[in-house]
Formats: sequence, structure tokens, C-alpha cells
Amino acid sequence: MNNIERRYDIDWMRVIAIGLLLIYHIAIGFQPWGLLIGFIQSEEAIPSLWTPMTMLNVWRIPLLFFVSGMGVFFAMKKRRWFQLIKERTTRILVPFIFGIFVIVPLHVLLILKYYDQPLSYQYNRGHLWFLGNIFVYVVVLSPLFFYLRNHSESKVAMGLKKLFGSPFGLLVAMLMLVLEVMIVKPVPFELYALTWHGFFIGLLAFLLGFLFVFSGAPFWQMILKWKWVFLILAAGLYVLRITHFNLVAPGYLMSVESSLWIFSVFAFSYRYLNKPSKTLSYLSQAAYPVYIIHMAMLYGASYLIFPTQLPIVLQFILVVLLTFLGCFITFEFLIRRVWFLRPLFGLKPLPKTDRNILSEKAKLNEL
Repeated sequence: MNNIERRYDIDWMRVIAIGLLLIYHIAIGFQPWGLLIGFIQSEEAIPSLWTPMTMLNVWRIPLLFFVSGMGVFFAMKKRRWFQLIKERTTRILVPFIFGIFVIVPLHVLLILKYYDQPLSYQYNRGHLWFLGNIFVYVVVLSPLFFYLRNHSESKVAMGLKKLFGSPFGLLVAMLMLVLEVMIVKPVPFELYALTWHGFFIGLLAFLLGFLFVFSGAPFWQMILKWKWVFLILAAGLYVLRITHFNLVAPGYLMSVESSLWIFSVFAFSYRYLNKPSKTLSYLSQAAYPVYIIHMAMLYGASYLIFPTQLPIVLQFILVVLLTFLGCFITFEFLIRRVWFLRPLFGLKPLPKTDRNILSEKAKLNEL
């Protein structure tokens, strides 16, 4: 593990997954049941959005857990156990706690105001439940991860590398995820937030993500070889879910479909996205803060657009634009530049030289 090159495809997967998360959450506001799960809801629905949404919602959250497990593998490169826990406390636990008491209450106030309810300060995990889960996984699984790192030539480590570097390892991974569904019996499958299903599928995906990267080149070469098989099978199960099960297939089938989508994303990302770019560098830094603030921006956009008499499709387009613009403007001109805000949104502190440059720019702007 001493000579690990940066994996740009994994960075892209994180960015893309969070982008899809924003689109998915925006679309919920245009469903007739959006208010039931705490979203500001448009008076006119766009039911046709639900069909593509159901393709995304079986794998978008598990993918983020897989990618988070992969990220820990690289974070351990130059860190000991205590250093990893300290770093993850700073980057995950601090933003999680800050978000509970500062960020989530903002969009709660917006929905209360929109529906003319008494305004009150309400703190909770909200959409940030994901961060709490990730921190728990790091603490629980890091002893195993460090054992494998420090004993990479042991029988256990070599056996895991051999297993997950072969197609049989993918079957084992799918079996683990299917067993989770059969034991927990989630209804519906795609309800991850604040549920035991979300916790355990996240734990397994986090573990498997680490093991896939730990397995090295054989894993990536293997999934690259089978990329079209994964994609065709996943699409076939999705079509079956639409035509035969009215979008609600048995849990084990949805788990298999989810796994196949994720394997295809791994393979195609590794094939086409494993390259550096300035765009990726910027988006990788922005993704985490955008995730933290996106619900407040979405509720703000919904608050402004939904009362208008604009055509519903135009409303959707405007909410998308305002949500993304609000997120990136806030990131670029506030979170990214204000040194004491950066740690609260999971960003590393600015080096003193960069802080001085920004300070000088601010002074020039005032002249």
C-alpha cells in the first residue's frame, strides 16, 4: 500500500453520485407524496419523473457507501489508526454535528414557513444521517482494515484478494447484500434514511468497497471485462421490474439489480473516467459541502418557485437551476473562502499563504 496512485474514477463516482442525489431530491418535490416524507411539494405533480427515479433509487445511496469504503483504503495510506480516527472525526463527525444543529434547522424553518406552520427551531439528522453512519463504520471496521493493511501477505488477506479479484467474489458480495434484504425485510427497499436497512446495507457496502480496492488490479480488470454483462443484466432486471412487478419487485431481485448497476458504474468509470482534470479537482472539493447544504437550497428554490403560475416543467427546470446555483455560489464565495467555515463543511483548513491571498483579494475588492 505504499505506492498507491490516485484513482480519479473513484473521485468522479462520488461527484456523480452526489449530483444524482440532488436531482433525485428535487424530483421528490414534484411527486404527489413529497410532503409525506418532509419535502415542499408542488401543487401540480410530474408523475413521469418517478420512472427514471426508480432506476436510480435502488443503487445511488449504496454506491456512495461503496465509494466511502474505497476512500478509507486510500486515507489509510499514510495514517495510523489514531490518525485515521482523528482525521475522520474532523472531516465527518464535526460537519455532522454542525449540520444537525445549524444546517438542517434552516430547511425545517423553510417548510414550516411555506405551509404557514408555527416557526420553531428543530434540530435533527435529516439528510445528514449518511455522515453519522459513515463515522460509525470507520470506527467499527477500521481494526479489520488496519489488520489487512499491516498483514497484506497473510493467508486471510491473500484469500480475500483472490476471492474478490474473481467473478465468484462478486457473487459472494451480491449474496451478502441479498441476505441483508431477506433478514431485515425493508419496505420499501429504497428507504435507507434512518432505517436498519440503510444502516446494514451501508455497512456491507462500505466493507465491500474497501475489499474491492484492497484486492488490487485483478478486481478492476475483472469488472472491466464484464462491464457490458453487468449493464445489460441490470437494465433487464429494471425492465422486468417495470413490466412485471409495477416497479416493486421482491427485495432479493432489487438487491441483485442494485449490485449490477453498481458493478457497471465501477467498470465504466474505471474505463472512461480515471484521468485528472481541473473540473474534477474543483467538483471533488465542492461535492461534500454541496451535499451538506443542498436541502436548504432546494427548499429555498421550492419556496420561491412553487407559488408561481409557471408551467410545471419550467418550474422543475428553475428549481434545478436555483438549487445548483445556490449550492455552488455558497460554496465558492462563502464556504471555500472563509477559513473558519471550511472545517464545518468537511474541508481542510486553508494554508496560510492561500488565506493571505484571499485576504488581499478581499481588500482590493473593497477599494
